Amino acid sequence: MSKHKKKPPSPAYVLGVGLTKFVKPRGKADYTDLGFEAGVKALLDAQLNYDDVDAGVACYCYGDSTCGQRVFYQFGMTQIPIVNVNNNCSTGSTGLAMAREMVGFGAKDVVMVVGFEKMAPGALQSVWKERENPTQRTVDMMREIRGVTGAPATAQMFGNAGREYMEKYGAEARDFAEIARINHAHSAKNPYSQFQTVYTLDQILSSPTLHAPLTKLQACPTSDGAAAAIVVSEAFLAARPHLRAQAILIAGQCLATDAASLFNDRSSISLMGFDMSKHAAEVALAEAGVSSARDEVQVCELHDCFSANELITLDALGLCEPGKAHEMVRSGDITYGGRTGKAMMADTRDPLAQCAELVWQLRGWASNRLVQGAKVALQHNLGLGGAVVVTVYKRADGHSSNEVVAAVPHLGYNPATEARGFTREQVERVRSRTGRSEWALGDTLRRVEARF
Repeated sequence: MSKHKKKPPSPAYVLGVGLTKFVKPRGKADYTDLGFEAGVKALLDAQLNYDDVDAGVACYCYGDSTCGQRVFYQFGMTQIPIVNVNNNCSTGSTGLAMAREMVGFGAKDVVMVVGFEKMAPGALQSVWKERENPTQRTVDMMREIRGVTGAPATAQMFGNAGREYMEKYGAEARDFAEIARINHAHSAKNPYSQFQTVYTLDQILSSPTLHAPLTKLQACPTSDGAAAAIVVSEAFLAARPHLRAQAILIAGQCLATDAASLFNDRSSISLMGFDMSKHAAEVALAEAGVSSARDEVQVCELHDCFSANELITLDALGLCEPGKAHEMVRSGDITYGGRTGKAMMADTRDPLAQCAELVWQLRGWASNRLVQGAKVALQHNLGLGGAVVVTVYKRADGHSSNEVVAAVPHLGYNPATEARGFTREQVERVRSRTGRSEWALGDTLRRVEARF
């Protein structure tokens, strides 16, 4: 780690966000359509035209190179730089971190980040069979310390971390199931979530076992969907004071990778990136001026691909005392009204969807699932291999979620509580006026409208 004193970035803000619904991978919508829908919604929310965008960041794990250009060209071909990012499950938040750096260090004023994924059904699979998987050494270490079973590799790895937490600190299988019960209850209030069914604790415990203590209803599914965010500079915002109320400050952020403890500890918890999550949280919180996550963070979106990962991550982020995450679960502190009232997008794991949820929470728009009085929001995303991004958000005007930001004039609805489409007039409002290509757009708009 560099010991050199680093120049702090200038303020960067999330001005607009947009989402598609997240659905089972059935090939019904291509990534071109998903990315376009999310991007249009984000531009509408930001009250900007694509001509205002200085750079684009495309985020995806499954797809050929330059898929990002294929998506962005639909808004306009304005010769801006477009970067394609793949960082496993932290891909979208890595794109957000790149946008913040571009803006924060003066390279750009407006960066558009679009994350999209079109996945294969079933458990995650490696695409490149003729070369070593980048997580192979992690799997090899798991084999040495816990052995292997026929369960999906990720279920084994996170399940083993859960087992170790049980052995060290006294967590029980019911604690992991309770996390899933709460997250499914949260997702039923989010119109974009893939799962909308509420389950009892017994139903979750009795669902098919993946790798104990994990059952099927404690795992996120594969999904098709997209999300987008518009990140802007202080100078850009200062020139448009009418937009400041809706802007959400990225108050602190850290993109980090693994420490040597990943392998040296010979620990199932360490193997799942616990130390890089802990480090990233400490750095991001310090930058944001938050001295205690446990006392000052009111709403959190964390990477909960499996309930076991949520449990160990509560600990890594400092949201509970060390070794006490299961007690936090038992006390009801991981839902609305608790010390850390999470409004989880439990069924997507999408980092930019997490960003959108926290933006809506801080604006006061998530009225059917609002964390009252929230002033500090925390986002965590982890990709095995590995990378983690922790982001701290605050409102640009300094207010809490109790003071609701006025609706964006031309949206016509609250996107936090309704998953709607858009009109052709709205598309005209956001597509480039100087560099649009109907050939690049093709039939995308027609297909998107058909899904609405």
